[in-house]
Amino acid sequence: MGGRTPADEAQRLLDAYVAAGHNFLDTADVYGDGTSEQTLAPWLARRRDEVVVATKVRFPVSDPGGSGLAPERIERACDASLRRLGIDVIDLYQVHAPDPDVALEDTLAALDGLVRAGKVRALGASNFPAWLLAWAVAVQDREGFAPFVSLQPQYSLVERSIETEILPFCRAAGLGVLPWGPLGAGFLTGRYERGTQPPAGTRIGDAEDDLEEALHRRGTEANFRAVDEARAVADELGASVAQVAIAWLLAQPGVTAPILGPRTLEQLEDLLPAAALALTDEQVTRLGRWTAPVRGYPERMNIEQNAIDVGSVRLRRASA
Repeated sequence: MGGRTPADEAQRLLDAYVAAGHNFLDTADVYGDGTSEQTLAPWLARRRDEVVVATKVRFPVSDPGGSGLAPERIERACDASLRRLGIDVIDLYQVHAPDPDVALEDTLAALDGLVRAGKVRALGASNFPAWLLAWAVAVQDREGFAPFVSLQPQYSLVERSIETEILPFCRAAGLGVLPWGPLGAGFLTGRYERGTQPPAGTRIGDAEDDLEEALHRRGTEANFRAVDEARAVADELGASVAQVAIAWLLAQPGVTAPILGPRTLEQLEDLLPAAALALTDEQVTRLGRWTAPVRGYPERMNIEQNAIDVGSVRLRRASA
């Protein structure tokens, strides 16, 4: 917002989104080098009490400069986000990715300090592998730090890697899951065809080979078959392919709220009905049959050989 979506169009999107009954807004300091946060500010001045505001810290920005999760930078980045957003407290402050140059305990202590100072209400993580997320949650529990309450991972019908370890951990530990990329960078709109080059100006068409949205990752036969299935289900329900893809994600146990990224009011209005779109169990199964992640050891052995559902392991004793 404030870049490819002009500020005035952004205000219309936000008004329509809240009018439809939704209230969670996700941004980051790195989006447009602060422009996205600044674009939200005048709208928040009118409607702050109606929404939950989430932003992130980790990547390079000009204010406060630099990058990373060193304690002093986290504090300065939080203050900068508060200024740009024009608010007194951030509802959900998320670390955008791990930082191997800073001890994790130092980062978690700094985040706890923001909560204790009243600058942040709750904490979340994004793009963490399962082992590191589990370690972070354990450290927070041991040290009495403010906990992570959510994870923002990539998750869609065409990118389901989190189903192996990350999603089961979030369910077991009680973390909300806020998937980014729920439409696979537009692949799940159904507008791409086999054997054709995506047009310039689209996320997939402009993506370099090392990006998650790159064509060689999205344009697999399995993914195209998933889109074919989504198109068939959409025809059955009188819906769009994109709506079906969002509804499938909402049907997955543990998913809290997929994060939509429409650039225009028209795109938003096409996506909003997905919140009320009910899929049958048979349709959910059909949609997912092509893209399920391949299970490796030890998941494969525990499930197939030992008949153990590791995802059902209890992490804590039952309360008295």
